[in-house]
Amino acid sequence: MTITTCIFDAYGTLFDVSAAAREAAQEPGFEALSETWPKVASDWRLKQLQYTWLRAITKEHTDFWRVTQDGLDWALEASGLQSDPKIRERLLQLYWELAAYPEVPAMLKALKDKGLNTAILSNGEPKMLQAAVDSAGINDVLDDSLSVEDVGIFKPDAQVYELVLKHFNCTPDQVLFASSNGWDAAGATGFGFQTVWVNRASEPVDRLPHRPQHILSDLTDIPALAAQ
Repeated sequence: MTITTCIFDAYGTLFDVSAAAREAAQEPGFEALSETWPKVASDWRLKQLQYTWLRAITKEHTDFWRVTQDGLDWALEASGLQSDPKIRERLLQLYWELAAYPEVPAMLKALKDKGLNTAILSNGEPKMLQAAVDSAGINDVLDDSLSVEDVGIFKPDAQVYELVLKHFNCTPDQVLFASSNGWDAAGATGFGFQTVWVNRASEPVDRLPHRPQHILSDLTDIPALAAQ
């Protein structure tokens, strides 16, 4: 089946989730992050994801902003930075202003030039997603941002992937889905999407029942895959 719709995870796929800690570490007054920011960024992201999985399993859903704050609080305490509220405040502020990866604008424009649907499918709540899209300046090359808040459960629950079919009136095999999370790409494969794992860190493939059909180091070649 011909690909008609290209869907992207947001955080870590289109938007650089390490940017908040990296940028704060370079600002005056946040010298405490100068050596610890890589660990803070890594711990923050890991806990953020773990909390989405646990809340999905226990059916105790909350919005992604709450999960993001909870993950940061754990990460700051793990690095001994929990006593400085200015660091917490600045990191959370920067999370609303995440930069897109360099190849993203041109990649999305190429898809739109081919007449394809483009959208985000994310754990993020709508206001967070819109802020990131605005900050990255990619409004005009995205048709929409779909949020798990419409179904009240985080990825990789099938109800989340179903949002794409309802919104674009397409079948799973018409969708090319890209995510930087191996588990997300695996879940989307099981749902029936054509999938791309954006493996920027050259990590091993997750040992899960389903695997992504394609593995790329960044998003540059998405338009070529969509045309196959």
